[in-house]
Amino acid sequence: MVDPDAPTGGPDERRARQTELYGAPVAELTATIGERLGLDLGGIARVIGVSVPMLTAVRDAHRVRIGNPVATARLEMLRDFAGHLASGAADPVEIPVTLAQIAAASGPLPHSGVTAVASGPRHASGSGSSSGDGAGESSANGTVGGTLTVETLRAARERVARHVPRTPTRRWPLLEQATGTETWVKHENHTPTGAFKVRGGLTFVARQLAATPDLPGLVSASRGNHSQSLAFAGRAHGVPVTIVVPEGNSPDKNAATEALGAELVVHGRDFQEAVEHARVVALERGLVMVPSFHPWLVEGVATYAAELHEDVAALDTVYVPVGMGSGICANIAVRDLLGRSTEIVGVVAERAPAYALSFEAGRPVPTDEADTFVDGVACREPHLDAVARIVAGAARIVRVSEEQAAAAMALMYRATHNLAEPAGSLALAGLLAERDRVAGRRVAVVHTGGNADFDVLTRALTG
Repeated sequence: MVDPDAPTGGPDERRARQTELYGAPVAELTATIGERLGLDLGGIARVIGVSVPMLTAVRDAHRVRIGNPVATARLEMLRDFAGHLASGAADPVEIPVTLAQIAAASGPLPHSGVTAVASGPRHASGSGSSSGDGAGESSANGTVGGTLTVETLRAARERVARHVPRTPTRRWPLLEQATGTETWVKHENHTPTGAFKVRGGLTFVARQLAATPDLPGLVSASRGNHSQSLAFAGRAHGVPVTIVVPEGNSPDKNAATEALGAELVVHGRDFQEAVEHARVVALERGLVMVPSFHPWLVEGVATYAAELHEDVAALDTVYVPVGMGSGICANIAVRDLLGRSTEIVGVVAERAPAYALSFEAGRPVPTDEADTFVDGVACREPHLDAVARIVAGAARIVRVSEEQAAAAMALMYRATHNLAEPAGSLALAGLLAERDRVAGRRVAVVHTGGNADFDVLTRALTG
């Protein structure tokens, strides 16, 4: 069996060619993948979708490459995931869900990571336009902005629409008096759980069930909206859900999560310690660990960004809060898929600056603390792939103070009579901080959620 594209010099030259194509000979890749992911050659062949004889021929350098581009993309995703495991950027408990994701991928996908780092162009800070030609153009296979395609977005919208009515996008005259420019509010506080994350939860659970019909249950960590998202989706699909929350978490959000049928486990001083304990629970109980950032979550969240651009043409700037990154990455992916020049601006609390620091450094920069009342963005360990997407596609990250966030909560309530949780007000706080910079532009802010405890709201309104 000879590959017609192979060099004529024999196996050594074929291995050299494989190194050019894949970064290493396929024999070395399959050995590394097998060791780190616990797969034999047959298991690797099943995940990437080729026969064992075909993969054996490539491994043994009888052929240079696999002829199927989808299988090739899946092999490269396995390679990248193995590298993430080795570096600590991925956790072993993520292996089952990631293997299912790779096996279901219809690629070929971008080669920068298992979770498909955004392939869209980086947008120059403050320019609102792409830094190169071809902004928003799809590749030959239709992939734009990571895993998001016309087909995957359409499927996500169908899944989400069964449970979540389209949320409104509105202008409010009193709000525009404060912002000084045309301002649209995307009201994700009007979903069944009061926050945008329900879209990601529904998509993740549906996708996971399609990959593993005998799903034993899910576990994740959350401060509130992610937990309600998974609890809602788990109830809708008949999947048990366990949520780990840190000590001192919002009692209202805890109660809402349990009311939706999830088991609540309290552990850790902050979100990161809750995440680490959730991984332990996953291993002990044999549950699938749901990360706070994942392409399927981004895919679901992208449905609101698609609605926003359908409702409002030619947006100049969209402000979006940044917690673990699904919201901003979804907005970037949809912007690129539609070929728009809209600048996407992330907003963080200055006392939880990990994503701002990471954007500035071009790599994940963790912090020791994330001590902010804006609990929805209290992250101190940024996700590697989220950072890559944000660096590639965001215009900038704005930091706002506790006082600015509280003032934006009060303004949102007084000007629109919509309750904003602290994170739900963050986009507005970012716009107000940049009022002069965006004067005269058509701007949108994403009101990501309205799940505020009464005492938090009272403090914000009374100042």
